[in-house]
Amino acid sequence: MPTAPKMEPAAEQDAGNDTLPTEFVLSGLPSHPELQHLLFFPICLVYSLTLMGNLLIFLLTVHPTLHTPMYFFLRVLSFLDISTASVVVPKMLVNLLSQDRSISYLGCVTQLYCVVFLAATEWFLLAAMALDRYVAVCWPLHYSTLLSPRTCLALLLLSCCSGTVVSVLQTAWVFTLSLCGPRRINYFFCDIPPLLVLSCTDTLPYERQLVSATALVILTPFCLILLSYACIISSILKISSADSRHKAFSTCSSHLTVVTLYCASGTLIYLQPKSSDSQDAKKILALVYTTVIPTLNPLIYSLRNKEVKEVLIRVVAVLMKK
Repeated sequence: MPTAPKMEPAAEQDAGNDTLPTEFVLSGLPSHPELQHLLFFPICLVYSLTLMGNLLIFLLTVHPTLHTPMYFFLRVLSFLDISTASVVVPKMLVNLLSQDRSISYLGCVTQLYCVVFLAATEWFLLAAMALDRYVAVCWPLHYSTLLSPRTCLALLLLSCCSGTVVSVLQTAWVFTLSLCGPRRINYFFCDIPPLLVLSCTDTLPYERQLVSATALVILTPFCLILLSYACIISSILKISSADSRHKAFSTCSSHLTVVTLYCASGTLIYLQPKSSDSQDAKKILALVYTTVIPTLNPLIYSLRNKEVKEVLIRVVAVLMKK
């Protein structure tokens, strides 16, 4: 007979107590415990594909023929995708096979901080990538001047600084709430919505603040992205050559696909932070956000990018000759 997680008795004793917890218990992904083991190998496979695919993109875009701002941002995006998956998935895989699904208080704080930092940074980076596409299509003769290495680095630092501010504020606010219920988190990692459910105080002010922060972090870059693409489409429609129009559209379609995936999953998770009725749905969305999308990004950018495919073919040809 399997033994109960070691935290559950302590958690029950702590019900009604708002003292600082020493650890939490993660319930995991499925509602039925018997499904935990069945999910291990599919998620492990997806995580392996995430690491291999993004590492391949990272290495390919170092090639001398791909030293443009677009591929600089793509390298950073691959690094962020690897980091996002690595913050969440290894702990989830361990919990799928273990009876002890506890996570320390400090570990929970660190995981939440990293998840929010990486998500916010990635959103601002996607806005920077939209700016890159705008300059490439609308100002092609000034592309290398307007998006110099120094400008690209400044945009990256701005994205990281924005992500840091958002993650520090959100993490600090969440963990200053009084947690007086059982320390069982109905999720597979430490995130804001399931942690709010544990609070015994009125979280409505924080929920409103979280919705405002979500609008700022997601919708503001999204509006900038839409504005960039409105200008891009206007410029493309003025091109007389059909081949040139197709090439311009193809360079933007990959980025738009990624933006749509991130926007849909992010807004659905955080716009109703304490809706307990949709916790299972939010688990699926969070799984898509932290594991599936990082796996799809390399496929989206490699399969729809002629230059990346050409470099990949060259590299494979060189390796086969050895």
